[in-house]
Amino acid sequence: MDEWLQSVRHKHKRTIARFITQVENGETERMERLKQLYPYLGHAHLIGFTGPPGSGKSTLVDSFIQHLRQQNYTVAVIAVDPTSPFTGGAILGDRVRMTRHALDEGVFIRSMGSRGSLGGLSRATKEAVHILDAAGFDVVLIETVGVGQAELDIMHIADTVALVLNPGDGDAVQVFKAGIMEIADLFIVNKADLPGTKRLVSDIEELLHLIEKAGEWLPPIVETVGNRENGIPVLWDKVQAHKRFLRQRGSWEKKRSARRGLEVKEIMEEHIQTLLQEICETPTYQAELQHMLSNQQDPHQFAQKWFKTLLKKAYESGR
Repeated sequence: MDEWLQSVRHKHKRTIARFITQVENGETERMERLKQLYPYLGHAHLIGFTGPPGSGKSTLVDSFIQHLRQQNYTVAVIAVDPTSPFTGGAILGDRVRMTRHALDEGVFIRSMGSRGSLGGLSRATKEAVHILDAAGFDVVLIETVGVGQAELDIMHIADTVALVLNPGDGDAVQVFKAGIMEIADLFIVNKADLPGTKRLVSDIEELLHLIEKAGEWLPPIVETVGNRENGIPVLWDKVQAHKRFLRQRGSWEKKRSARRGLEVKEIMEEHIQTLLQEICETPTYQAELQHMLSNQQDPHQFAQKWFKTLLKKAYESGR
């Protein structure tokens, strides 16, 4: 076993951090290393936390980590912050709320930017989760930015998705309109010590009963107060109950197989996108594009011609 791989498998934080940096930077060396990690994947329980800004996700995750460590589980966290579309930067501030775990050898925390991914989780984020899974962490937590149509990608990586809401978020119906009903495996009403908690819980229950189907998992609702660690043991019990349900139904492996198939498609799309970008930057393409625009020629015919060039380039790069 290579020294770096052995170091990752022993949860050496510096090695893992450097590897994730390689992944973020898109270094070609990462591909061979990721290939060596694949035999060790599939043991961690991947749990996603998503919800509107201000719902207290980071504080809740911090308390969740504390509870898991008390149960002797090792925990890794990927906290995804939104990347600026103008500067390409991200604040990466979620780790500030989890500093009490910084010196714990059983905890690894990494903030990453979404890098403009419409799904909220970039390719680098998913590869980072693979690294942490292969490192042997029992639980990997993925905290994502926001909630809505642009952040539904969490369902394609997590085994269990928790939607975090709080009584100050307003009408729960608006949240469900954003498509979250389809991805949430459990609902967390955080800051449950605030007025309006009972109304929010009632609204969620009413909407859940509209979609309830016999034999299917009905997402439970857990009330928590993250900064006081209230409700955290119940939350963990419900997460484990969801895992048992998936295994009993045979859905655990089906979900993971479906995710792996989607990942293959994403990798191919990314490769094609890279090749397309290279072609579009060539002087020949730019010159012909300007000629097509000046003469108002059919863009479909122009696209078909260059698509053939793309296919040829893709074939040559794969040989």
